[in-house]
Amino acid sequence: MTPRLAAACSVLLALLGSPAAHAAQAAAPHWDYRGLHGAAHWGALEPGFETCARGAQQSPIDIRSAVPAALPALQFGYGSVAPTIVNNGHTVQVNLPPGNTLTLDGQRFELLQFHFHTPSEERVAGKQAAMVAHFVHRDAEGHLAVVAALIQPGKSNASFESVLDHLPPHAGETLTVDGLQLDVAALLPAGRGYYDFEGSLTTPPCSEGVHWLVLKQPVTVSAAAIRNFRALYAANARPVQPLNGRVVRVSQ
Repeated sequence: MTPRLAAACSVLLALLGSPAAHAAQAAAPHWDYRGLHGAAHWGALEPGFETCARGAQQSPIDIRSAVPAALPALQFGYGSVAPTIVNNGHTVQVNLPPGNTLTLDGQRFELLQFHFHTPSEERVAGKQAAMVAHFVHRDAEGHLAVVAALIQPGKSNASFESVLDHLPPHAGETLTVDGLQLDVAALLPAGRGYYDFEGSLTTPPCSEGVHWLVLKQPVTVSAAAIRNFRALYAANARPVQPLNGRVVRVSQ
């Protein structure tokens, strides 16, 4: 595993909430989205965060002028699981047991967790959605693939709202809901067209080498569900980053 992938995987361990990761996270410098510890200053908070300022393939981006391409279909093997809902101090994250997969051009990735940002970190032709859910996957070699589902207010989505109606109110709090079986497949839109590009984690240490797959069709949740999330995190989206010559492809 390369040092870059090792760094990204260490962040995923923290995201997944092991006791050792929580201890390491507590010792790490505080970061935020605004102010002295905000996104504009992440690269200076500690040496391990330098990629946030110096990286050439940073995420999120504003998706414009995507090149049509014969991209492989996204093959989701998502089922029904009992989730663990975590308020990690920066977002609400849903950790999932093994068994939910994404296969992309023969490469199999395991879904580890999904989490939320508001407004959406990704922009499409300059426009943000109300929220976005990032589905974080990892293959056997540690490569990361993140599927982004844009979220707009509208018709309710029972699967998303089973989470958004049970948000742990305090940073560091973990919640399981008795009897909740989350239909993970129902979190995705019917259309599976997507934008494809190389990028990074959107939080420190901003490790690069992440394969991004942004679904073109948004999903909808009730306006009340969006308000529930924004009551905890009113704005937790990193600003868009320079493309630096990267090509963004779009499925035909």
